[in-house]
Amino acid sequence: MTLASTIRTIPDYPKPGIMFRDITTLLGDARAFRRAVDELVQPWAGTKIDKVAGMEARGFILGGAVAHQLSAGFVPVRKKGKLPHTTVSIAYSLEYGVDEMEVHEDAVVKGERVILVDDLIATGGTAEGAVKLLQKIGAEVIAACFVIDLPELGGAKKIEALGVPVRRLVSFEGH
Repeated sequence: MTLASTIRTIPDYPKPGIMFRDITTLLGDARAFRRAVDELVQPWAGTKIDKVAGMEARGFILGGAVAHQLSAGFVPVRKKGKLPHTTVSIAYSLEYGVDEMEVHEDAVVKGERVILVDDLIATGGTAEGAVKLLQKIGAEVIAACFVIDLPELGGAKKIEALGVPVRRLVSFEGH
């Protein structure tokens, strides 16, 4: 079994020409899910990671599992208006416009070592916003980790340009 073989591809979703990479099939396969989490954790096993930040929504699933494996805390990075306490927000670019995401202002203590986790990186706008948001509240972002990279869209390069290494488990051509 390869991780790529457990990811379902849905053509023309959400619009014609897009090949949607659906990780719900990977998540539903116990062995694949365990392997993905183990591979995301592997470079940091035995090192001090204070927090794992996960981007809404699939990043919550993966990030929670990674945080558990690393004995780290978990920070939800949410769409604006979803967190109940005092927040810090940042605007980020979407394919067709701008949106905002936020974290609680006290989610990270200045200097804490944080790993960002999500299911997929494409153009990198959301991940770039999350890295900048975490840095804004004092995190030292050690790495950004994704199950899937769509390298033709350049998102991983955007994150690496911020000085943050990118870990990806599977790459797919196209978008």
